[in-house]
Amino acid sequence: MSQHIEVVIEDLAFDGKAVAHLDGKVVFLNGGLPGETVRAEITRSKPRYYQATVHEILTRSDLRIPARCSHFDYCGGCTWQDLEYQTQLQFKTTHVRECIARIGGLEGVNVHDVIGANEVFRYRNKMEFSFHVMDEKDPDSGEFVPHDFHLGLHHRGRYDEVFDLEHCHLQSERANDIVNWVRDFVRSNNVPVYNIHTHEGYMRFLVIRETHFTDQVMVFVVTNFGDMPSQDEFVRGLTETFPFITTIVHGQNGKKANVAQPEAEQTLFGPGYIEDELLGLRFRICANSFFQTNPAQAEVLYRTALEMLEPESSDRLLDLYCGTGAIGLLMASRVGQVYGVELVAEAVQIAGQNAEINKIDDIRFFEANVKDFLAEMPADEREFDIIVIDPPRAGLHPKALKRVIEMRPAKLLYISCNPATFARDAKTLVAAGYELPEVKPVDMFPHTRHIELVGLFSV
Repeated sequence: MSQHIEVVIEDLAFDGKAVAHLDGKVVFLNGGLPGETVRAEITRSKPRYYQATVHEILTRSDLRIPARCSHFDYCGGCTWQDLEYQTQLQFKTTHVRECIARIGGLEGVNVHDVIGANEVFRYRNKMEFSFHVMDEKDPDSGEFVPHDFHLGLHHRGRYDEVFDLEHCHLQSERANDIVNWVRDFVRSNNVPVYNIHTHEGYMRFLVIRETHFTDQVMVFVVTNFGDMPSQDEFVRGLTETFPFITTIVHGQNGKKANVAQPEAEQTLFGPGYIEDELLGLRFRICANSFFQTNPAQAEVLYRTALEMLEPESSDRLLDLYCGTGAIGLLMASRVGQVYGVELVAEAVQIAGQNAEINKIDDIRFFEANVKDFLAEMPADEREFDIIVIDPPRAGLHPKALKRVIEMRPAKLLYISCNPATFARDAKTLVAAGYELPEVKPVDMFPHTRHIELVGLFSV
């Protein structure tokens, strides 16, 4: 049986949830800002904490501002859009400091205030939207009967509910127009939409990628396998309605896993890629390749990393989790030699193309698991002056971290999208004799809980 409670919000946790206390236990709430009294419903009870959903705000916080987006109350994206931006930055700075102090157990680290973004709306260069069949279960047959579909984003906390997107303030106006056009086209042409219950139907995802500095646009449609109904009309209609579109790519995925990762891919219009620039270099972006989703702040992040690192022209640099090579390529003109390591084959291929586009020769990319690459590297190749680490949210694999320490680079530049795992790894590095004098966080994702940071370890 659900329990309704009335609590006062005290703080915001790192995952964006509000924090209160009840009966000596912590309450994590979806909704609410510090200082607010709320009426909520407990959705989960654990020995040390509750999880709850806010149903009514009884006393409003002075920190609260009107959210710009009409979807804010139920969208899973901008959970902090009702919080003034400078206050968002203050909470993010506090979260980074608390992670380093509590999880890392480190004292004396100068955690700078978060470097905020100049543009807090229209900053994303990539958005992914889901097609979702609205169906009902027939009480007699037990089968799901479709009756309409949505194209948009997921309801907060739900993988199985999607709402029709009218307007997202994180992407451009023209990207919003493309979403609405595609929805109307699919509906008017009766193109079947994929059903996550029956695994039948066709349309699955729509991805729009734009460039910040070169004004290029990619439309990427992911479907089930089979010929696209009304394909010629779809391409002609899109390109005539939106003549600024650079390329249209069609991916096909027949797996039940509901992810926009195609098993096969073909270009329907244009070159099949777009290209953008960062700090004077040009980067190719394919349908599924990784590229920072906030290019303006990506320049801030990479410039900050370069300023902290101060590389020398004779340095050998190892770039782990290098993706499509952005960091290594930006460092290449400042050091003697760069090795980049990345597990995803397509990313390694594009990294090589990026090196060719920018006429950079003293860089090599390797397709490998970082942990295995470090273990199998020949002894005479293991000496690097600098190792750059930009791992996924889980941080470094313990064996990879152990091998990095054994290699003993003079400088270790760590870029992280998760302060908690950064702090965990920092604790190990400091215990191994490295110093961490400062950390500089950069806000890549305004109105969300996410934060990136740069830390330079040295011996």
